[in-house]
Amino acid sequence: MARRRSVRDFSPEPIPHGVLEAAIRAAASAPSGANIQPWRFVVVTSPDRKRRLRAAAEAEEREFYARRAPAEWLDALAPIGTDWRKPFLETAPAVIVVFEVHQGPHSPKPYYVKESVGIAVGLLIAALHHAGLATLTHTPSPMRFLNEVCERPPEERPNVVIPVGYPAADARVPALTRKPLGEVLIEC
Repeated sequence: MARRRSVRDFSPEPIPHGVLEAAIRAAASAPSGANIQPWRFVVVTSPDRKRRLRAAAEAEEREFYARRAPAEWLDALAPIGTDWRKPFLETAPAVIVVFEVHQGPHSPKPYYVKESVGIAVGLLIAALHHAGLATLTHTPSPMRFLNEVCERPPEERPNVVIPVGYPAADARVPALTRKPLGEVLIEC
């Protein structure tokens, strides 16, 4: 897991059959409040739908980078080299959109939704990495356009967009360092 890195440059090489399903099966095994399992994993592979997803995400991102993001946040993003352009939403062979399921006509009241979905997403990323695939966690804000693109009901709320695939041969990965264990592990 220490070798896992976020990738923004994907190869169009297809993902072997069954790999995404197995990773989502692992993610769906996550613990959840009252075992409600308040998540949906929408796998987007249609080129047309990925194109629509990208166009909508880039519209939100242009607004974010131009008007909504504070200078401090933009400064923090600068070393990573991101901007409003999100070509990975089309070039990755699959994009998994994870939704939180809130109470609705066909869903019970969930408990600890964000925590439960966060654990499931962590397992998903780990399973995809274990399968040899690269991922990126993308969170355009706001994300409600994803309900329309993915044809999901209002009680499902977008949590994260995860492009999945193999890194492109020329993938750029920022040289980031992790905090030493002594900074994040407290024993008492």
